[in-house]
Amino acid sequence: MEKEKIKVMIVDDSPFMRMILKDVIDREQDMELVAAAKDGMEAVELALKHRPDVITMDVEMPKLNGIEALKEIIKRAPSRIIMVSSLTEEGAEITLLALELGAVDFVTKPSGSVSMDFRKMGPELVQKIRDAMKISLNQVMLRRKPLAGLKVKTMVSGKIVVIGSSTGGPRSLDLVIPALPKEFPAPILLVQHMPPGFTKSLAQRLDRISQLTVKEAEDGDILKPGWVYVAPGDIHMGIKYQDRKAIIYLDKKTEKINNVRPAVDYTLDKVAEIYKENTVAAILTGMGKDGTKGAFKVKFFKGTVIAESQETCVVYGMPKSVVEEGYADFVLPADKIPEKLVEII
Repeated sequence: MEKEKIKVMIVDDSPFMRMILKDVIDREQDMELVAAAKDGMEAVELALKHRPDVITMDVEMPKLNGIEALKEIIKRAPSRIIMVSSLTEEGAEITLLALELGAVDFVTKPSGSVSMDFRKMGPELVQKIRDAMKISLNQVMLRRKPLAGLKVKTMVSGKIVVIGSSTGGPRSLDLVIPALPKEFPAPILLVQHMPPGFTKSLAQRLDRISQLTVKEAEDGDILKPGWVYVAPGDIHMGIKYQDRKAIIYLDKKTEKINNVRPAVDYTLDKVAEIYKENTVAAILTGMGKDGTKGAFKVKFFKGTVIAESQETCVVYGMPKSVVEEGYADFVLPADKIPEKLVEII
């Protein structure tokens, strides 16, 4: 009976590099390439689908970098992961972190970009794939637990921030989101009244100018500290707690609230029930009263509410309503909100 082949998946954002790696794996009789992913997001999807024995993972990638993809894969579809790292100082630091988080080994990319240079790493990589098979998946899981625990304590606060804005919102958001530090220890849910299509552009734009990762929210997104999730146009955004994780869900069925969808009230209602006193709401510029009922719910669970002050608002409507009802703990100009968030969180 023929021995089972080692199922290998490669993850690299360069088509050229994927071709070289495919070539290296295809030549080995005891290996079979089951999938090739071009970014971290796809890597997680394909790992869940194909359950490879070994994954070679590029460190620097768009969408989800190698570290984030590694964490997700080890959590959801454990595999032996070999990092493919550049020889830079940064590459080395990231690789060490990857090993700390459960990667089993790494190979370095040659500095030259000529195909011959890349092929030189073939024998080393192939050997490391075979060696990786000697490591049990229990080891991969086990190794990361204490380390990940230590890391998380310093990086995750257990709190959550919900920001609501409407007319004039993008301008105020420009003063808030880009000013937050990269290691901001809580997830941020952002509800900006905008039609479909525009929210995606808003997310992309904020992502470009911020240290935080900003994306348009998708159904099933797992909340992560330092990430901003923008509610898609014409869809309410809620969260639920599942498998000890907070997960975003999108609701297209519920009617408009306060004449708007997405509504901040909808999001705050769901968030406050789960995060209770750990909820921080920031209501920015906009017409109407969306956010007021949500702010009441946040206060009911002893959370914190910040309202943007009139001086930086394009329309002093939504924050004014929150202030007049007495729900605001702090009333601040947009440019002072980031430092207050950091202080609270």
